[in-house]
Amino acid sequence: MIDPKLLRQSAVDVAVNLARRGYIFDADEYLALQERRKILQVETQQLQSERNSSAKAIGEAKAQGEDFEPLLAAVEDLGERLSKSESSLQELQVRLRDIELDLPNLLDDSVPDGKDAKDNVEVRTWGKIVDFDFEVRDHIDLGEALGMIDFEAASRMSGSRFTVIKGALARLQRALIQFMLDTHTQEHGYEETYVPYLVHEQALIGTGQLPKFADDLFKTDTETPFYLIPTAEVPLTNLVCNVLLEADQLPQKYAAHTPCFRSEAGSYGQDTRGMIRQHQFEKVELVHFVAVDESKAALELLTGHAEVILQKLELPYRVVELCAGDIGFGSAKTYDIEVWLPGQQKYREISSCSNYNDFQARRMKARRRHPDTGKPELIHTLNGSGVAAGRALIAVMENYQNDDGSIGIPAVLRPYMSGAEIISARH
Repeated sequence: MIDPKLLRQSAVDVAVNLARRGYIFDADEYLALQERRKILQVETQQLQSERNSSAKAIGEAKAQGEDFEPLLAAVEDLGERLSKSESSLQELQVRLRDIELDLPNLLDDSVPDGKDAKDNVEVRTWGKIVDFDFEVRDHIDLGEALGMIDFEAASRMSGSRFTVIKGALARLQRALIQFMLDTHTQEHGYEETYVPYLVHEQALIGTGQLPKFADDLFKTDTETPFYLIPTAEVPLTNLVCNVLLEADQLPQKYAAHTPCFRSEAGSYGQDTRGMIRQHQFEKVELVHFVAVDESKAALELLTGHAEVILQKLELPYRVVELCAGDIGFGSAKTYDIEVWLPGQQKYREISSCSNYNDFQARRMKARRRHPDTGKPELIHTLNGSGVAAGRALIAVMENYQNDDGSIGIPAVLRPYMSGAEIISARH
């Protein structure tokens, strides 16, 4: 959430910043609503004061045996006017809150201009793209030929965008997850965390998924609904919801492996085959909590940690900086890491690393005590995939494939696979 004080004082500047995203913020309407709110607030306070004074006068009249019927009539009229004023004020406050919750984050000045993914800026590449001397297959053909990926069985029980993975490929995905957690906790200093997969509405409001992306979430049909998490970012970031940290408690870094659940409501027709875009998938998520002046450096650190995973797996990738028109709703600045997939002959996103500044912290009331003043101040939050396990599995399958349809196992994963060096069809 954008600072309401900034919205009131610099609404036009906010509108200019958000316009870079293609978001139209009507500053004049917002300021007019704020003026109306002020008037209603003053009116409500005055009526409350008058009602209290009248109630006191009635009490005094009763005590002195005086006729207080005229005062009662006046109080009744005051009550009706106050009730109407309070109702109007509440409606206006809800409207303003809805506007504020709908506003995306302000972009960092360094974010490049652009309308969509075609305008993203390549920052760097790593690794050598393999020049295969045979016809390359994608993960779908490879997995089905091995008898270890079953889309048909998944479809029978759950419908489209689900996958059953079996045997050595299932173990390879588990190995990837364990390898990522070990790397991030043992080498990068993250604290491994087990978190709930079901959360309440407020947790998703806090991280920015609600109300904006309600259609992308799975929700239980209960009196107090739960939501299946779209990413471990939600429960991890909510570790500091309504928390006041001491200055020496920052920075904090957390890592969690969870399944993720997304309805993919806006992706009709996209990646309908295979495991690229699923309703359920596995991911290792990384989250940072830092002081205000540390988040820019933390974003570079976070991105580098995700890159290390791909480097150790020896998978070619590139890092791109997202342009203003392609960046996520809550992010101030984002780097996407895209791994090379030979089966598609293109780079595909495997990690998105973002600095949210105080956007989430303001929604969650996540603060720290300033070391000099002792006063509470909002912290900055960051998150990124470290990395998506399903897409890492795809990348390993396609980049390590052999002419006979077998799949080589990256050296760093072999200890997790009992020393095996290759996955071949079962006979």
